[in-house]
Amino acid sequence: MTARHHPSPDTLLAFASGSLDPARGLVVACHIERCPACAGQVRLMEEVGGALLADAEPTPLTDGALARTLARLDGIAPEAAAVPGRGHDMPVVSQALERCALGPWRWIGPGLHWRSTDVLAEDGTRAFLLRSKPGTRLPHHTHTGVEMTLVLKGAFSHQGGRYAAGDLEEADEATEHQPIVDPGEDCICLVAMNGNLRLLGVMGRLLQPFVRL
Repeated sequence: MTARHHPSPDTLLAFASGSLDPARGLVVACHIERCPACAGQVRLMEEVGGALLADAEPTPLTDGALARTLARLDGIAPEAAAVPGRGHDMPVVSQALERCALGPWRWIGPGLHWRSTDVLAEDGTRAFLLRSKPGTRLPHHTHTGVEMTLVLKGAFSHQGGRYAAGDLEEADEATEHQPIVDPGEDCICLVAMNGNLRLLGVMGRLLQPFVRL
């Protein structure tokens, strides 16, 4: 199925240049594996960036730069074995996600389960999985930071449209929505979030102290 919702051009450019934080970079990498159109844009951006670097004036290294780099490499521990990202309750996921260590599924509310990853950016942006039962209506909310959501399995809908497997949504403080999961199957999403959800309405204010993603 062809994705209908994609990362913004600015997000793709940040990913291609390597300046996107690890959590959002993971979400974009998983989307690109499913979206030939975005993968092609990233390749083009990388080629343009490479050409610009080739034409740039070389900059000399500072004194001791090589020694510092080698010392850092010596201090890097061997990569830990990742917990497989695929299981009986997971779709066939991307290579990028399968390199991550995943925690167990944890119940966080009616019809909702959360699963951690070991991906965390310096600014606190973290990546996690969210599984919702068919028909689940999430609380009406906005955000105190940024949220990037990629659908891996199933689908949900809200005021901004319908998001199915492969679709990616970017949201921030100006975004208000109330996702409703489609009937028929669980919806599993990969989420990168900075800040927290801010629930709206009377019921939202009552539930806010108990919501921690």
